[in-house]
Amino acid sequence: MARRRLLVVCAKNVTLLETSNLARLDTGRAGCLLQKLTNEAAFSAMERGLVVRNCALVARSFAGNAASVPVLLSATPAVQMVEIVKPALEHLPSYKAALERGWSPDNVRLEEATREQLAAIEADPAAFLASLDDPEAKGPPLTLPDGTKVPRLPGFRRWIWDGEAAGSIGFRWQPGTAELPPHVLGHIGYAVVPWKQRRGYATEALRLMLDEARAVGLPHVEITAKPGNPASHKVILANGGKLVGRFFEDAAYGGVESLRFRIEL
Repeated sequence: MARRRLLVVCAKNVTLLETSNLARLDTGRAGCLLQKLTNEAAFSAMERGLVVRNCALVARSFAGNAASVPVLLSATPAVQMVEIVKPALEHLPSYKAALERGWSPDNVRLEEATREQLAAIEADPAAFLASLDDPEAKGPPLTLPDGTKVPRLPGFRRWIWDGEAAGSIGFRWQPGTAELPPHVLGHIGYAVVPWKQRRGYATEALRLMLDEARAVGLPHVEITAKPGNPASHKVILANGGKLVGRFFEDAAYGGVESLRFRIEL
C-alpha cells in the first residue's frame, strides 16, 4: 500500500514537471514544491525524503524536455520501502547472508556475536528464531562483554527488511517500570548493514519499533549512543528523542562515556 501511494505521488510530480516549467527552477525550489506534495499525501518522514530525492533528481536531469520526464522517472531505481518483521524461516537465508558478509547485529560484541549467531543458525534454525522473540524472559542468562552472567529481560528482536535483510532492531524492558538495570544500555538498540546505511533505514525502523513499545505500556523509552556517533543521534532526534544526560557505561562495557536519550511514548 505504501508503494502504491508513493507511485501516485510520483505521478503527480510528473504532471507538475510537465506543466509548470519546473526545470527552469533551481533544485532547492523544486525540492520545496515536491516536499509540499508529499506532506499533503501524509507520507512518513522517510517516504517523503525518498520521494523528494527521487523527484529532485528528475528535475535536475529534466533540462527543458518535458517528454523526457516519464522516461527519467521510470529509469530511476525503484525505492524500497522499509518494514520491521518478526524473524521467520522465510527471512533467514537473507539474514544469514548478511552475517556471512561480516555484519554484526550487536554493536558491542561485534564479530563474536556474528560467530555465535551463525553457529546457532547452523545447529538449529527454528531454535535460533525462537530465541529472538522472548517477551516472557524464558531464555538463559545473558553474557556481558566481560563474561559476567546476568538475568535476561523480557524482549524481542525484529529484522529490518526491504525485500532482504537490512539490519536488526531489538526492544527490552523491565516489567512494571521504565527503569533499567545499570548493565542494560537502553530499551532499544539497532544495527543496519553497512551497505544500506545512510538511507534512513534506522530512522524508519525505530519509528516502527516505538509502536510496539507503546503496546507494552511504558511511559517512555531510553536509547543510548556514544558522543562520537552523530548518525545515531540524528536517528533518535528524528523520532522525538531528547538528550537527558551523559553517563558512564557499566564496567562490563569498559566504563566509557555515553549519552542517554529519552523518547516519550
